[in-house]
Amino acid sequence: MKRKNHNNRQVELPNFCHMGVNLRIALTVEAALVAGVIARVPDAPAFWADFIALSALAQPALLLTLLALCAAGNWLRSRPYRLGVACTLALGVAVPVLTTLWLNPLLAGPHPVPPAGVALFALVIGAGLLAYFNLRARALSPAITEARLQALQARIRPHFLFNSLNAVLSLVRSDPRRAEHALENMADLFRALMSDARQLAPLEDEVALTRAYLELEQLRLGDRLQVVWHINKMPGDALIPPLVIQPLVENAVYHGIEPQSEGGEISLNIYRSADKVHIVVRNPIAAEAGHHKGNRIALANIRERLLLHFDLDAQLKLEPLGAVYQVHIVIPYTRERTQPAPARPHRR
Repeated sequence: MKRKNHNNRQVELPNFCHMGVNLRIALTVEAALVAGVIARVPDAPAFWADFIALSALAQPALLLTLLALCAAGNWLRSRPYRLGVACTLALGVAVPVLTTLWLNPLLAGPHPVPPAGVALFALVIGAGLLAYFNLRARALSPAITEARLQALQARIRPHFLFNSLNAVLSLVRSDPRRAEHALENMADLFRALMSDARQLAPLEDEVALTRAYLELEQLRLGDRLQVVWHINKMPGDALIPPLVIQPLVENAVYHGIEPQSEGGEISLNIYRSADKVHIVVRNPIAAEAGHHKGNRIALANIRERLLLHFDLDAQLKLEPLGAVYQVHIVIPYTRERTQPAPARPHRR
């Protein structure tokens, strides 16, 4: 069970399987360990000897504690908040104490580390970390998060609007039927632009949206734009932030295809590997290097939205590979929604 704070935001325990959470815990424990050793030793040689001895116990204890918290994470997060906190602290104390009792005879020699001291250290650090994660959740109120996401999303609209309108206007007189189909694609695209930016979207919907965009661009560019899809291993039910793939493809068209009179090929490779979803977009590098610099705003936009949704568990890599420019996104494979998905109107 979750409780709500004064901002009406549900407060819950952190996801102990997320890399960002684990990294913050590990850094806090290491910093506390260093501070404790500095406070008790007189000089540098003594510091290193004491720190190495304590680390031989602390590192296995920390690793086992993180593994235990991850394994019990779903159960802990399903409990009432206060009970979940109590159980988390109990687990966070029990694992280090048991690890200390196990390793003391092997590593500590004549000066074993007292289990009571380990328990007190783990309790203080655990309580402090839980208070930090609680305050962090409160700070990310819905109003703040929504405002940031909507502001980021709004940056896509002007450039995207002008490109799409130009593509449709070129067809209105010459081919009204294709223009009508293009307008339907535009309707789908702008429906996505106006949707709730806090809501994760099914990957298959984002791919359909990208296909609609590419149909518009192919009306304008013709045979100059070649697209290759590798999506046979795509997990269509995976949830991703909305409007991540389409801006990448828009960048690929604008910076990789348009500057070249002969055009080129864009490839999209979307697949799942273990608990990660990979999205790889490749496009040729234009001869005019200056034309390529304009993609920074869109990439920064996507990077920040990935951070807002997935913290440190998402990655965005930019890799020039010879004559090809590659953008590689890695996000956790998740099918959990934070809110019910809005009804999606069907095209006739």
